[in-house]
Amino acid sequence: MKHVVIVGGGITGLSAAFSLQNQIEDKNLPIRVTLIEAENRLGGKIRTEYHDDFVIERGPDSYLKRKKAMTDLIERLGLDYDLVNNHAGQAYILHGTNLYPMPEGAVMGVPTEISPFLASGLFSLKGKARAGLDLVLPKSRTKGDQSVGAFFKRRLGDEVVENLIEPLLSGVYAGNIDKISLESTFPQFQDIESQYRSLIMGMKQTKPKKSEKSSKGAFLTLKKGLSSLVKALEDSLAGRVELKIGTTVEGLNKSDSGYALHLSDGAQIEADEVVMTVPARKAAKFFNDDIKELIGEVPATSVATIAMAFPESAIPGSFDGTGFVISKKSPFTITACTWTNLKWPHTTPAGHVLLRCYVGREHDQAIVDESDETILSKTLADLQKIMKIEDKPEFYYVTRWKKAMPQYLVGHLERKKQLHERMEKHYPGIQITGASLDGIGLPDCVVAGENAADKVIKTLTEKAI
Repeated sequence: MKHVVIVGGGITGLSAAFSLQNQIEDKNLPIRVTLIEAENRLGGKIRTEYHDDFVIERGPDSYLKRKKAMTDLIERLGLDYDLVNNHAGQAYILHGTNLYPMPEGAVMGVPTEISPFLASGLFSLKGKARAGLDLVLPKSRTKGDQSVGAFFKRRLGDEVVENLIEPLLSGVYAGNIDKISLESTFPQFQDIESQYRSLIMGMKQTKPKKSEKSSKGAFLTLKKGLSSLVKALEDSLAGRVELKIGTTVEGLNKSDSGYALHLSDGAQIEADEVVMTVPARKAAKFFNDDIKELIGEVPATSVATIAMAFPESAIPGSFDGTGFVISKKSPFTITACTWTNLKWPHTTPAGHVLLRCYVGREHDQAIVDESDETILSKTLADLQKIMKIEDKPEFYYVTRWKKAMPQYLVGHLERKKQLHERMEKHYPGIQITGASLDGIGLPDCVVAGENAADKVIKTLTEKAI
């Protein structure tokens, strides 16, 4: 009987355990699985709060529908009946103290329709003219990876990047687009330039054709909250996989059979294969300097969110859309605000408004360590200026995610390749995977877990032969 240990019970570790155990049972393989999680709960960054009739996500709130791995997992668990699309309302950009609609036809900030772009108050005439140079500029001569910021500034100019693209793209990674790797985050843009030369024309050619306007957006979630997915995974694994929750791995060393893991409860367990899904910075302590060096080059930023519930009467005027993002040059504390009750109507009972604001930037993360009251106070001060909200919320939740947003710096894919090569050489049988290396979206983490499971099965079956 071979033994596989998965370290980390976030969505990557749970997906790995679920896929692994299903394959073991389907093929009747002599393998047992243990999953170890340091916290007293599974799910990692997935955390849903249920307050009266509110459904409040304190971590990720959804995933991209076009990335099928997450939907496939949900279907296998029998939860697809609970899937719901976001409402595709207008998104806004805060420039100065005014909210400007994102120009119609913009795809991830790249304009594909000329008239709405020219009519937008987000850009000066000079900025619009500079963006138009994309139509005649040659392809880049850059070989290999480059930063997201450098790529878009070269194609569209500084103003469009600062006022539109940077707030959108940096919000995804809570990072600095002048440091983030294009290859590792948005390689489709590099492909578009390579094929079409002009980014604007290429995006126009490749964006989905419009049928009739739909209120359904590009994201999916579960009506009962994403924690219902974690609960379904935990229920499915119970009795099939050994779950050691509230237990940390204190040490790891090679043994005759593979690896010995020393646990915080005093136990020592032997493993033939180990799958590390914890953040790379936490995994680094178990390995030699060659490995630590590469893992250490995946920095992570801290962010916090604050979800606030108001009666409808507390929100002056009417807001029709999904929320807004803010440029990093803005003087505001918050970096974005989601009008959750409009984007996800199922989350909020009638007569109420649910807002979720984000704080913490790559260059200024001190706000994350402030008290809940300070974060609330600064957030409300911003909302008073932007949305004219004067009242305090009926209730609120502040959630801090320390060092939770991996930053894929330029050259990330090459460093990841080197890491895998060094692991194969020095620590065969151990995989390091998850958001620190393989993508931060929920579907990316599911794919990373399933790929790790496939590799374990392949390795152990080949050894048996």
